[in-house]
Amino acid sequence: MWLANDGNYREMRYFTPWAKHRQTEDHYLPRMVQQVTGQVKVPFGDAVVSTADTCIGIELCEELFTPASPHILMGLDGVEIFTNSSGSHHELRKLNTRIDLIREATQKLGGVYLYANQQGCDGDRLYYDGCALIALNGKVIAQGSQFSLNDVEVVTATIDIEDVRSHRAVKSRSMQAAGAERYQRIEVPFALSDDRFGRAPTRFQDARFHKPEEEIALGPACWLWDYLRRSRTQGFFLPLSGGIDSCATATIVHSMCRLVSEAASRGEQDIIGDARRIAGEPEDSTYIPSDPKEFCSRVFHTCYMGTSNSSADTRGRAKELAQAIGSYHVDLNMDTVVSAVQTLFSTVTGLRPRFKVHGGSSAENLALQNIQARLRMVLAYMFAQLLPWVRGRAGGLLVLGSANVDESLRGYLTKYDCSSADINPIGGISKTDLKKFIAYAQTQFELPILEKFLTATPTAELEPITETYVQADEADMGMTYDELSIFGRLRKVEKCGPYSMFSKLVNEWGSMLSPLQIASKVKLFFYEYARNRHKMTTLTPSYHAESYSPDDNRFDLRPFLYPANFPFQFAKIDTVAQTLPERSQENASGMQE
Repeated sequence: MWLANDGNYREMRYFTPWAKHRQTEDHYLPRMVQQVTGQVKVPFGDAVVSTADTCIGIELCEELFTPASPHILMGLDGVEIFTNSSGSHHELRKLNTRIDLIREATQKLGGVYLYANQQGCDGDRLYYDGCALIALNGKVIAQGSQFSLNDVEVVTATIDIEDVRSHRAVKSRSMQAAGAERYQRIEVPFALSDDRFGRAPTRFQDARFHKPEEEIALGPACWLWDYLRRSRTQGFFLPLSGGIDSCATATIVHSMCRLVSEAASRGEQDIIGDARRIAGEPEDSTYIPSDPKEFCSRVFHTCYMGTSNSSADTRGRAKELAQAIGSYHVDLNMDTVVSAVQTLFSTVTGLRPRFKVHGGSSAENLALQNIQARLRMVLAYMFAQLLPWVRGRAGGLLVLGSANVDESLRGYLTKYDCSSADINPIGGISKTDLKKFIAYAQTQFELPILEKFLTATPTAELEPITETYVQADEADMGMTYDELSIFGRLRKVEKCGPYSMFSKLVNEWGSMLSPLQIASKVKLFFYEYARNRHKMTTLTPSYHAESYSPDDNRFDLRPFLYPANFPFQFAKIDTVAQTLPERSQENASGMQE
């Protein structure tokens, strides 16, 4: 009846919604089906199924999320059991919304809600997080796992249908039911219950929720495993820079190996079979991936690609992390490759570009940084293709990217650098959430090395380090990662343009910043967002985990050419900012008193 047709979904590409509410038509069956069933035709449309002991209604996926969900009228017309076959993707903090809606569906109406959700990678950017659930009269009585390597999980419960009827014995509900529009009932000659005694109803339980950092540890890890086994490649390759983003990607792969090891220890044969094939074992092998570190050494390859601009700190952190998780690690210096490209340019043009700290222009400085970044992408694919051969194995590796959602939104990445990969498990996750995940993994996965990543200043290390200058991400961007998350949510979720974003932030940030400072930050964000939007057209397919993802392929369909100076909006911001009172000074003086 109601299809999802925005955000990640384009269901109307393939389907047309049924527009005849509470009506059915005769559908004539193909002859081969007639021969099997003995039926010539079946009713097709919007109806409910009536058994000998109860009545069942069906709503699908998006219909649970709509304001006038079908279960409302069905429940008033006597439907006691609602089913929902859903394809609801994972997004951080989204499960709370889903379960709240299921509870609410049966809290006021009364009834049993059977919710089944797809589980696994959809062959694209989404991961469907399962969590099949049964609710009775607004309370959860059974809940499946939210993240699992298994393809199928069955959740059951025993209920007393009389509990639904007693819950509905309310006069106001009965008055509304008396005037409700009727559904056609499809009669079926069987019952869902029996007269046997001795089976107690399933007890109510509290709904289970993962913290966001746990969701990051589990969701992308399951997505990576699904992608790895279905692509039939031999593992992953990751440029490990010594920074927190590539550290987060590596830690997620480590989490994947832990999940595989746990499943193998439980004797789950499908997962053991996939693990043997990916690890290059022969068909008659008895190998069991019971040790996550050992399994990681077979399927995960990392590489530190250093230059003269790299520090001993990042090189050391990358090496220690690789040792801690067990990846096959390569440490190289690529200055000869960078120098060869610079020499080629100088030979052709007669000019040699210089970094800014050496007196070069901004154009020279940026070009020299991009040479290093793009060469890393070329080397990554070369090593991903040949490292299995080096280790005496067949096949190739999937290259993993490590650009987070905030850097993509701001455009703080080089087009066709190491952000260009086969897939990216953290491309839909904010820097703020990634830091929380690393802190969680430090204790849960017993990886003390992660503390060094948490305390390090994020830096691209593409410019020379001097006594007075060390490149830092937030200084380069002109805004903090926390601010970027706020800008992202206002732009996408709250649908704010420059002026409406400024209007909201003046109220939210007015006690900390002046209107002119807020205006400057908003204008800088939209300027950088607009002039870098073209980078989203080549963004590596990333795990969708955040509601403000700038993914141009499927989720955030917008132009990639904007007037970066936004003349009308910026002029209006400047005009209003000049007239607004300064509140940040008042707050500061109040705190001093």
